[in-house]
Order: sequence, then C-alpha cells, then structure tokens
Amino acid sequence: MGIKAENEHKEREHFFNAAKVVAFITLISRVFGFFRDMGIASLGTTRYNDAFGLAFKIPNLFRRLFGEGALASAFVPVFTDIHEKEGSERAKRLLANSFALLAVFLAVLLVIGELGFFFYSLVPGPKDRSFLMLLAIIMYPYMFTVCLLALCSAALNARGHFIYPAAAPIIFNIFGIIAAWWLAPYLKENLQNQLVLVAFSVVVAGVVQLAAVLWLLTKSGLFIFPFIRPMEPGIKQIIRLVTPMLLGLGFLQFSEFFQDVIAWNLTYTEQSPMINIFGWSIPCPLKEGVIVRVGAARAFYQFPMGVLAISLGVAVFPLLSRYASRGDIPNLRDSINRAIRLSLMEGISTGVGLFILAEPIMMIYARRRFTVADSMQAALVLKMYVLGMWAYCSYQILARAFYACKDTKTPLKISCVLSVVNLLLLVGLVWIPGIGPGAFGLSTSITFTLNALILIFLLRRRMGLLGGRKIAACLVRAAISCTVMAIAVYLLKWNMREVNNLIVLGVCVPAGAIVFVFMLWVLKAPELYELIGGIKHRQEISAAQK
Repeated sequence: MGIKAENEHKEREHFFNAAKVVAFITLISRVFGFFRDMGIASLGTTRYNDAFGLAFKIPNLFRRLFGEGALASAFVPVFTDIHEKEGSERAKRLLANSFALLAVFLAVLLVIGELGFFFYSLVPGPKDRSFLMLLAIIMYPYMFTVCLLALCSAALNARGHFIYPAAAPIIFNIFGIIAAWWLAPYLKENLQNQLVLVAFSVVVAGVVQLAAVLWLLTKSGLFIFPFIRPMEPGIKQIIRLVTPMLLGLGFLQFSEFFQDVIAWNLTYTEQSPMINIFGWSIPCPLKEGVIVRVGAARAFYQFPMGVLAISLGVAVFPLLSRYASRGDIPNLRDSINRAIRLSLMEGISTGVGLFILAEPIMMIYARRRFTVADSMQAALVLKMYVLGMWAYCSYQILARAFYACKDTKTPLKISCVLSVVNLLLLVGLVWIPGIGPGAFGLSTSITFTLNALILIFLLRRRMGLLGGRKIAACLVRAAISCTVMAIAVYLLKWNMREVNNLIVLGVCVPAGAIVFVFMLWVLKAPELYELIGGIKHRQEISAAQK
C-alpha cells in the first residue's frame, strides 16, 4: 500500500511539476509574443491594420479548433489509453495514422480556402476588403502547419514531454519580431507592404515549427512514417469523440471570429459611416483600429492565462486522462480539486493586478503610430476582460476534466449556447456610451463566468463531492490576499503617477507578487506549497508509508 501511494504521488507530482516547467517556458514565449504584438500594433491603428488582425484570425481559428481544442482533447485520452493498455508500438501507429489523415483533411481545407479567398478578392469592392483577402491568402497556409504541430505536441504531452510543445510558439514569435521590428522599417511608410511582410513571416514560422517537432518526435522514438491505410482501431474512437467537438467548437470558435467581423462592420469609415438597422441609419459606434486595440487588450489578459492556467491544464490533462482510464475516481477528484484551487488562486490574483495596472500596461504600446488615446481605449477593454479572469483560468481545468472522461459534448453544448449569448451581449453593449469597445471584454467576462459556474455544478453531479470546503477556503484566502495586494499596488501606482510607465510596472508587479505570496504564507495557504514544491503532499505520502 505504501509503495502504491508513493508511485501515485510520484506520477501526480511529475505532471503538476511539469505545469511549472510549461508555465516558465510559456512565460518566455508570451514575453516574445508581447514584443511581436507590440511591433505589429506600432505599425498603426488604421483600417489596413484591422485587416491584418482579421485575416490572421482565420488560420488562428483553426489552430484553436484543431490544436488547442477538438483534436488534441480527443486524441490525448485515446492515445493515453492505448499506450497504457496495448503498449508504445500501437500508440506510435495511432499517431502516424492520425497525422496522415489530418494532413489530407487539412490539405483539402487549404485548397478550398485559398480558392475561396482568391475568387472573393476578384469581386469589386473597397480597397480595404481586397487587402483583407490578400492577407488571408498569404497567411491561410499557416493553418496546415500549426494544426499538425498541435497533434504532434499533444502526443509529446501525453508521454510527459512538455518542453518543446510549450517552446514552439517562441519560434513563431521570433519570426514576427524580426519582421515587424527590423524588416518592416526598411519599407518606410508603405504600410500595406509592411503588413504583407509580417504576413509572410507567419507562414515561414509555421514551417520551421513543424519541422522542429517532427525532428523531436523522431529523436524521442515516437514517430514512424505516416500512413492512411490500414486505419488504426483508435481512429474511430477519436472520430467519435472529435466529431461533436468539431461541430461545437467550430461554432464556438467561429463566434469569436464573428466578434471581429462585427467590429469590422461596425467601424466608422468614410466609405461606410452609417449602419442600417431595420430601416434606421445609425452612425457606426467604433473607430478605425478597433481590432488592433482590442487585440492588444486580449494579448494581455491572455498572457497570465497562457502562462499559468493553460500551462496547468495542458500538463494536468494527461494525468486526469490516466486516472479516468483506470477508473480511479478518488485520485481524479483530488487532482481536479487541486488544479481548480491553483487556477482560482492564479486567476483572481492576476485579474486584480491587471485591473489596477491596466493603464500603465497598455501605455507600453504607445509608440510609433499607436497613440496614447489608442492605449487608453485598450486599457478600458483590458479592464472589462479581466473581470472574468478567474473564470477563464478555471475553465481550462473544468473542460479538461470532462474531456478526460471522454465526454466531449457537455462543455461544448454549454459553450455553444453561451457563445450566442456573448454575441448578443456584444451587439447590445457596444452602443452604450462609456463602454463602446469595452463590450468585447465585458460580454466575454459575463459568458465565461456563467460557463464556469455551470460546469462546476455538472461536474459535481457527475463525480460527487469535489472538495467544496477546500475550494471555498481557497477563495477566502485569495480574497484576503488580493485585497492587501490591491491596496499596496494602488498606493504605489498613485505615488508614481509622474514616473515612466515601465518603471511603474517594474516596481508594482514584483511588489504586488511579493505581497500576495507573503499573505498566502501568513494564511498558511496549501496552494502556495503546492506551487513551490508540493511539501504538504510529500508529508502525506510519508505518513501513508508508516
């Protein structure tokens, strides 16, 4: 019994410790991503810059759908199950078969999409729409490489290899930094050519990322030459899991894409100053560059979510899948509880910090053709987004808890319904004075809060008690710690209001983190020990061995 407890502990701690490694690498990646986004935003907030943002959403939509969404979530449990029960050779064959089938499917989508963009670009229309189609044609092939990258990364994650999958975005961001910061200025004031150059860097980066992961799979002994026939038995199970997820997630991800389409069509331009609603002509409520400004705000609310919550979800997902595959419900519940508490602690603290520091954070973007007014509007959007930070972080765990049990339908049904609510809220809130583009963040916060609450309720009904007292105690500790942190950060910010924004952030961010961690230590929060080494769990295992 003692040996079994020790083995279970080692396995559990491996994946939770991997979350820390993934978080650290993701932090580096997000820093690079910040410089990439800042370089692109600094090119300006015009209709053409909005066109770049909207065009990039198209291949990025498929990355979220196949990479971070349906395919990876369906592939990991099946791959893990086969590896556990039938051995590594069968698992490698499943990966090779999945890779080949996905490549063929993506190639068909690539041809259809490129032809569609090309023929639509021939339709007479405004110059900004033609430029949008040109950028879409250039960047759409990134969809092919990044989706295959995601499949290979999922296989590596399932076998406990997390470093390259987490580091791959660094390659992408480096290419973007070179294009936006170093090469684009050589084209001087030709904005369209600058954006085309950055668009080509997206495709080149995708090819390099895929080549690197294939090399790593080969070195790790996980890769064999892809084949279409014969079809592996696990493929049917993946398709059964992935089909409803593709339908649901496709609807969900397209609804996010539609947010930017709404922004594109509600933007005031000389060609389209009014919008016709049921026969009434109403001035468009948004200004040119809204997609760029909202994108800048999204990047910052997604920064801690990617570094902390998504990293935790990616690392813990294979562990949850293993427990679910074995029918080990007690350990499954314990791991879900632990992951939820960590994600809540991260989400609440970072949300409070980002809300207080929104203005100096977004002022970092105020350079070149990105103005102070652009930064202030982006700060408003950021404040609205971070109201739901705790829900974004928790969702990463809650959804994966369902996926680990091979239930891909429940989270997606909820998300699909709420995505409609999100769009309706957006269209309604965007007209309210004082909110405007902040509606993108506020509508998202409201719907994700509802989503997280519903998933918690359903998960408890399915698995029984999830340790609600521990979660409630965690929320109390987080509230106390964040209140003290908020007071300290606000006072520092107030006393440094005449100081350079980078210095403000350089002082306030570490000071806030130190105060928050200190308060967790004072309150003897177990989440603190779990984050820095799992001391408490080691003590529990020692007690179990005696």
